[in-house]
Amino acid sequence: MNRITLKSSILFSLLALGACRSQQPGAEVNSGAIWQSEAYAIYPDSVVQGEHVARVVSRTELITDYKSPANAFQSPRIKFKFAINGRDNEMKSGVDHHFNCLGGDCQTPVITFGQQFNDQTQIPNDVYLAPNTKMTVRLDMRPMLRAFEKEGAYTTPTGDRIYKEDFKGIYIAGGTAPLNWDFSNLGGNESFKLKDPDGDGIYEITLTLNAPGDDKSTATHWKLTKDISAFPQYTSNYPIVDALYNMALEEMQMDIEPDSTFRTGKEWAGVWTRDISYSIILGMAQLQPKVSMYSLMRKVKDGRIVQDTGTGGAYPVSTDRMVWAVAAWEVYKATGDQKWLRETYAIIKKSLEEDYKNAYNTETGMVRGESSFLDWREQTYPLWMQPADIYESENLGTNAVHYQANIAAAQMAELLNDSEGAAKFRKVAEGIKEGMNKLLWQAEKGYYGQYLYGRNYKILSLRAEALGEALSVLYGVADEARRKTVVASTPVTDYGTPSIYPQIPGIPPYHNNGIWPFVQAYWSLAAAKAGNGEALAESISAIYRPAALFLTNKENFVSSNGDYAGTQINSDRQLWSVAGNLSMVYKVFFGMDMQVDKMVLKPFVPKAFAGERKLSNVKYRNAILNLEMSGFGNEIKSITMDGKSLERAEIPGDLTGSHTIKIELANNETGGKYNHTAYYTSPDMPKVTYAAGKLTWPAVEGAVAYQVIRNGEELEKTESTSLAVEANSYAEYMVLAIDANGVTSFGSEPVVVVPDKYKLVYELEKSAPKARLPYRDFSGTGFVEISKKQNTSIKVEVAVPEDGVYAIDFRYANGNGPINTENKAAIRTLKKGSEFIGTIVLPQRGTDEWNNWGFTNAVEVSLKKGKHTLSLTFEPHNENMNGEINQAMVDYMRVVKIK
Repeated sequence: MNRITLKSSILFSLLALGACRSQQPGAEVNSGAIWQSEAYAIYPDSVVQGEHVARVVSRTELITDYKSPANAFQSPRIKFKFAINGRDNEMKSGVDHHFNCLGGDCQTPVITFGQQFNDQTQIPNDVYLAPNTKMTVRLDMRPMLRAFEKEGAYTTPTGDRIYKEDFKGIYIAGGTAPLNWDFSNLGGNESFKLKDPDGDGIYEITLTLNAPGDDKSTATHWKLTKDISAFPQYTSNYPIVDALYNMALEEMQMDIEPDSTFRTGKEWAGVWTRDISYSIILGMAQLQPKVSMYSLMRKVKDGRIVQDTGTGGAYPVSTDRMVWAVAAWEVYKATGDQKWLRETYAIIKKSLEEDYKNAYNTETGMVRGESSFLDWREQTYPLWMQPADIYESENLGTNAVHYQANIAAAQMAELLNDSEGAAKFRKVAEGIKEGMNKLLWQAEKGYYGQYLYGRNYKILSLRAEALGEALSVLYGVADEARRKTVVASTPVTDYGTPSIYPQIPGIPPYHNNGIWPFVQAYWSLAAAKAGNGEALAESISAIYRPAALFLTNKENFVSSNGDYAGTQINSDRQLWSVAGNLSMVYKVFFGMDMQVDKMVLKPFVPKAFAGERKLSNVKYRNAILNLEMSGFGNEIKSITMDGKSLERAEIPGDLTGSHTIKIELANNETGGKYNHTAYYTSPDMPKVTYAAGKLTWPAVEGAVAYQVIRNGEELEKTESTSLAVEANSYAEYMVLAIDANGVTSFGSEPVVVVPDKYKLVYELEKSAPKARLPYRDFSGTGFVEISKKQNTSIKVEVAVPEDGVYAIDFRYANGNGPINTENKAAIRTLKKGSEFIGTIVLPQRGTDEWNNWGFTNAVEVSLKKGKHTLSLTFEPHNENMNGEINQAMVDYMRVVKIK
C-alpha cells in the first residue's frame, strides 16, 4: 500500500467514526452538531447524511464518501412516450407507455403510435434494473405514413397536424436516464431519434439504461490548488465553513474566462445576463468588480440590456433582463466609479423605457413576462400555456426584479441630477409594489402567490416561488410585518427551500422538485432581513450540506432526496451557486450592505454558528479592511476601528488605507420559526371541454372536489365532473382540482363561451398584400407576412355592434426558432387611430414550423358602437433581441366583446 492509499484509508476510517457519532433519523439531537434535522447534520468539521460523511482534512482540503444512490435501485419499469418532430403530441399529458425491462437486455413489442402499451408483467420486489441494460424500442408509424401519402398530412391523437414536408423525425422521451421529459430540447437530438433503416414503417431505437455515467459522480477529494491570497481570507471556529469558503474562492477563479468575463459554470461557457447579474448582487461586485463590469457590458447591444434566454424567442416573453440594472447598481456601490454610473444609467433608462411599452400592464401596475430564472415552461407553468400566455402572465420574482431596477434607476438619476427621471422611476416602482401587494399576496398562506395567469381574465397561482418570495422581502416590496410572515410561512422541505411548492405532477426534477443553492442564498438574505435566526440557520445549512457532500457548488439538486443525480441538467461550480456560498460570509455573517457613500455592517450570526471569526484583506474602494467578530445575534454590542469606538457600524466610502474593525455581537436571541413541511405534489389539472351548454372534464386522480372559475371569479365548487353554464355573454371558464388536503391544481386551459354576435373576425389579406409563401392551414384566402420591411403597418376597419370592452388578438405563425431558445419573437404595436393601445407579441412556435398557427396575447380596449380604425405597426421600441429578424405570418384578427 502506497502512502497516498494509506492516507486515504486512514481518512475514510475517520469518516466512518464520524458517521458512528452522527444521529440517525429520529434519534435524539447530538449536542456536537451545529445544525441537525432528521435528514442530515452539520458539525464544525463535517457534514453527515445517513451513511455518508464529508469531513475537513484542513481548511484547504475536504474529503467525502458521498455517492449518488440514483443508480443502485432503479426500477426496471420504464415509462416513455414518442414525439413527432420532438413535440409532446402522442397522447394526453399523464398517459405514457410502460414496459418492464427484466432479465438483462430487452426489447419491446411493436407499439403503435398513440395506443398506450401498459406491461402487466409482475416485477419481483428485489429485482432492479441492471447496469448497462440495452433496451430496444419498436414503434409502428405506418398509419402516419399512409396519411402522408393519402392526405399529405397526419393528425396525431392530441390534434397536432403534421404535414409531410414538415416531418423531421420521431423521438422518444421518458423518465429513466438517458431519457428525459424535456420536449423543448428533444427535436433534433439524434440520441433520442428513432430510425427506420429498411423503410417498412417500423421505427427502432436501442438505448443503454442505467449506465455508470448516468449518476454523474462527483469528486471524493478536494484540495486547494490555486493561489487565493489576493482575496479576503476567512477563518472561524468552524473548519467546515472555512474550507467551503476557500473551495468557493477557487471555483470563482475557475469561472473566469481568459477574456476576464464570467462563465456560467463548468458546463456552461459564455456570459448569461441573469446568471452573472444574480451572482454580482450576491458578492461578485465586491470580489471581482472589473470582471463584473466586463461581463455586464458584454450583455449590452445597441445601448440596451440583452435578454439572452427565455421562452418563445426571449424578449419580451421573458423580461427579467432588468436584473442587470440591479447588478450594475451594486457594482457602483462597491466601487464608487462615476464613469460606470453614467454609462450604465443611460443603458438602464433606455431598457426600462422599452419595457414600459412592451411589457408593463397599466391596469395592474405590474410587468408581464416569464418567471425570473424559471425559464423552462413545462417546469413551472401549466402545459397548456403557450409562449404568448407566458408573456401575458405577471410573475412574483420578475416583478420584484423590475421594482428594484426602477428603484436603482431612480437612485442613479438622483446622483446624476435627473430629477424628472428619478420621479418617474419611483412612481413606476410604487405601482409595481402596490400591484404585487394587492394582487399576489395570499393572507391566508402568509406569502405571495406565484403569478397571475389565464387569458382575458387572470387568476393567481397559489404556489410559493422561493426566489420571488426572497426578493420581495429583500427589496422592500413586503413591509416589515409581511417580511416576517413570508420567511416564517413559505414551505421549506428536508433539504432546503424548493424553487416552487407544491410540485407539479409528472414533471421531472429541475426547477420543479429542485433546490437551487443561489436561490437558497437569497432566501438566507431574506431570513436575515426578517430577523429570523431559526430560518437563517436552516438556510445556511442547506447551502453547506450539498457543497460539502458533492465537493462543488452544484447548479441544483433534487428537493425530495437532496441528491444531485436525477435533475434534468446540472453543472459543477455554477457561478451563482459559488457566489451564494461566499455571500454567507460577506452578506450574512458580516452583513456587508453596500450603499451610495458607505458600507453599512449588519451582521447576523445565528446562535448555532456562534463564536469568533475573522475576515482579512477585504478591499472596499480605496481601503483595506480586516474584520474580527465574536458572539452571535443580529445586534452589535460594540464596534471599533483601529481601537476607536464607532458611533455607527458604517465604513465611509472615501476611507483609504488599511484598518482593523472589531465587532462584538450582543448575543441576543433572535428566535423565529420556519415552515418545515413534507415534499408534496399537487393534483393534476383537469382537461375541460364545452358542448351543448355544459362544461365537462374527466375525473382527476386524488381530487375530491373541483373549483370552477368564471371570468376570474369562483363560480362554484362541485364534486361533479360537469356543470351546466349559460351562453348569453362572454364567459371564460377554468377548472381546478382540489385534493383531500385542500391543495389545488393549476387551472385548466380557459374555455371560452361567447355568443357569435360578440366575436368578430377580420381576414388580414383583405387589408394588406397576401403573402406568396407555401404555408398551410390558414383561414380565408391567405395570410400576410410582417417583417421590418414588409407590411410595417396594417390598418383594419372594424365595426363593433355595441359599446364595450373588446379583446383584440391575432392568429399567427412564427417558425423562426424553437419554443425554448433563440431571440426572434416578433413584436408589434396595436393602435386605435393614432392612440397606442397595447403591444402584440408573436413568439416563436417551432423551427421552420410555419404551418403551426396559434394566437397572440390579447389587448383590451374600450370601443364605442360603430366603426374604428385599428392598426398593427412596427415601432422603434418593438425591436427584439435579434435586431434583424422580426417576422411572422398573420392570418386574421379577432375582436371579441368581453365586458
